[in-house]
Amino acid sequence: MARRALAAVWPFVKGCATGTVLGMTFADRCASVVAVDGASMYPTLDAEQGERALVEKRCLYRYDLSRGDVVVFRSPRNHRELLVKRLIALPGDWIQVPENQEIRQIPQGHCWVEGDNAGVSMDSRFYGPVPLGLMQGRVTHVVWPPHRIGRVDRKMPEGRIMPLRPF
Repeated sequence: MARRALAAVWPFVKGCATGTVLGMTFADRCASVVAVDGASMYPTLDAEQGERALVEKRCLYRYDLSRGDVVVFRSPRNHRELLVKRLIALPGDWIQVPENQEIRQIPQGHCWVEGDNAGVSMDSRFYGPVPLGLMQGRVTHVVWPPHRIGRVDRKMPEGRIMPLRPF
């Protein structure tokens, strides 16, 4: 009797295990969906509406990130926390920090991120350049709620980034 029950359940268990492994591999290597939390990326992403964003991860294989991308990364202060910000500068770039007019060069292996809603965003202006190794992917689309479904565009602040040495 136990063998008959096991034989009846085994295809279901096998299918669930296979689906779980394939799903986890896809989410880890290709894409996943993250919940947007906080107001730092408003109006691009609106946490008040319970937005969910599609995160593309193929860009991580060769750090194929561009200035203006919205990225997901592990917080430099709390590695259990995922943050969503806009990538402003890449390694070797020079950036003008608006609060104090300081000009800084981004070190190799790091990038500069800022929230679109600067007044409430804790970002590189507070914790400095972020190691590229903390990047988890690039936000490409809003996938929920239905009336907000759409592509997330690249945007850059004007006149603050100097890809070449300014001297």
